[in-house]
Formats: sequence, C-alpha cells, structure tokens
Amino acid sequence: MKLVEVITALQTDDDTHKATLALAESMGKTCSTARDIPGFIANRILMPYINEAVFTLYEGIGTAEDIDKTMKLGTNVPMGPLTLADFIGLDTCLAIMRVLNEELADSKYRPCPLLVNYVNAGRLGRKSGQGFYDYRKK
Repeated sequence: MKLVEVITALQTDDDTHKATLALAESMGKTCSTARDIPGFIANRILMPYINEAVFTLYEGIGTAEDIDKTMKLGTNVPMGPLTLADFIGLDTCLAIMRVLNEELADSKYRPCPLLVNYVNAGRLGRKSGQGFYDYRKK
C-alpha cells in the first residue's frame, strides 16, 4: 500500500504528528491525516461501500460478477467491492462493520446478514478458499 493514514488523538502534539509524517514519507509512503474517530477515513468510506455491495447481492439485485463488473467498469476502480472484500477477508470486513455500528450507533453501519452468514460458515474470502467467489483449486 502506498498510503499511511496517520491518526491524531486529542493528546497528539504537532511535533509527534510531523515526526510520524516524516517517518512514513521517508519510507516512500504518501500520508493522509484523520482524527481518532471509528473507521478514520478509509474504512469509514470503504466498509459501507462493501457492505452495500453485499446487501445488493443479498437482495438479489445482481450476481457477484455483475456487481463487481458494474462497479469496476462503471466507476473505474481496479476491482469490484466483492472481490475486494474477499481479498481483505470477510471476517475482517465484518469486524470493522461491527465496530462502526457499535461505536457510531448509526444503522447505516449494520452488517448485512449475508456477510454474517458467510463468516459464520467459514467463507472468509481468499484466505479460506471461498467467499463471494470460489478460490479452491479444482
């Protein structure tokens, strides 16, 4: 990953923030800064996007392939949200959605029941060999 999302808490002083940015940049990273709020920037935007894609599949609006194709080609992202979820790990996506839901107390962060079912069934994505797609060698 090229990005380091630097999180500043209430007690983070300017010198610590600047030193952290300099360290990350010395490693060739690009930095963004976010306040210490659940999800920060990346996960606050990414996880609801993935969760909504899971709801789209759950509600039968489209297949996993069509959802990913639509988002990849229609929004020019390198991979669709369900492929990305499989890459991240469905258990990780669910854990993040649960934190957002609990900490922010907003129903828009409620994990899709299909995501919960997949994780409970051990379908964790690429790392388990099966998620929204089947990665098992046949």
